[in-house]
Amino acid sequence: MKIENTKAQMRKGVLEYCILSILKNGDAYTSEILSTLKSAEMIVVEGTIYPLLTRLKNAGLLTYRWEESTSGPPRKYYVLTENGGMFIKELDKTWSNLVNAVNQVISKKPTTNE
Repeated sequence: MKIENTKAQMRKGVLEYCILSILKNGDAYTSEILSTLKSAEMIVVEGTIYPLLTRLKNAGLLTYRWEESTSGPPRKYYVLTENGGMFIKELDKTWSNLVNAVNQVISKKPTTNE
């Protein structure tokens, strides 16, 4: 088993949550989302993020608006919908519970069968 595959699967598992969390803090266009993810060492390529953003939009969790740019073509800004805001609140609770549970498991000393 290759460690890189497992690490990639772990990142993929939390990618939607990370994207919604970024948008919880304010509207963002794709380059900003990618930059934030990359600065957190969540290695993502554009080919991965566009289908994910489309899926989140189709699920009604986010929408977008076009905004003119002074330095090039218009930018598509992604925005959380009301449903997306409620969804991320639930994910925040779930994430907190999951982190606590994982920390409990990995910090426990193994029991001995004597």
